Amino acid sequence: MSAEPARTRIVLVTGLSGAGRSSALKALEDLGYEAVDNVPFSLVPNLVQPAGNDPADADIGAVAVGIDCRTRLFSAERLERLMATLRARDDLEATLIFLDASDRVLNSRFTETRRRHPMAMDQPVQEGIDQERAMLAPVRQFADVLVDTSDLSSHDLRRIIRKQFDLETPHGIAITVTSFSFPRGLPRDADTVLDVRFLRNPHYVPELRPLSGRDAGVADYIRQDAEFEGFFTRMSDLILGLLPSYAREGKAYLTIAFGCTGGRHRSVFIAECLSSLLRDKGFGVTTVHRDADVEFSGSSPSRRQDSD
Repeated sequence: MSAEPARTRIVLVTGLSGAGRSSALKALEDLGYEAVDNVPFSLVPNLVQPAGNDPADADIGAVAVGIDCRTRLFSAERLERLMATLRARDDLEATLIFLDASDRVLNSRFTETRRRHPMAMDQPVQEGIDQERAMLAPVRQFADVLVDTSDLSSHDLRRIIRKQFDLETPHGIAITVTSFSFPRGLPRDADTVLDVRFLRNPHYVPELRPLSGRDAGVADYIRQDAEFEGFFTRMSDLILGLLPSYAREGKAYLTIAFGCTGGRHRSVFIAECLSSLLRDKGFGVTTVHRDADVEFSGSSPSRRQDSD
């Protein structure tokens, strides 16, 4: 019985201006994708169509395409139709990445680089952000992968892209497990959010306060909580039980988020435990600790020092 021919990967990268689309395209190019930017919708299928009868032309390779509000005749409806066309082809594996970021971060990025927002050339940056966010709201809903870059460095973004789209990595559901601080808001790209603030808090133990959930002392302290073992067993059984169903449904990417007060101790430890378990089961996992270097004091978190 002959093996099923490999499908060509095509990744479309879109999202808000300033959220990191160029960086994501560069990361994909570094992985071996042929990267092109701002191609008219009508030409995108041609990028993954053999050019002629020469057998060499049939080996197209992986393709990454940047699309944003500057793309000719851009609209959410046209992009959705394009994705439907690509997904309907048996020879393709089509993925849409949506890059997002908070208004505060987008404003800061445009201010620091002195760039004009493409939708607010003669207006305040915020007006352009508002217009573009409204235009792209439907796209965000049908995207396959949502990445919030508000708290990511360019290195973090490249690492996430590499983990999920490396051409050398065997296929399967790509899982991201992240920790976060509730006062700093929910991760915008999370599919599942779990609150672990019921576990006892190492922040109130002076010798544990400067540490994080990756340190042995904090790990031992949380494991001794009578609630921990039962919670972790039930939670991990639920996740492991759902993953085959997600895979059968065609879900290729899953983000699981654990939150606590400061995002430094409890959520970090649980995220590390689940990541380790999933890797032992053979799943590809990316672990992100969004707020591990944020200090929580009263009601307003600030960068550096101790938290949870």
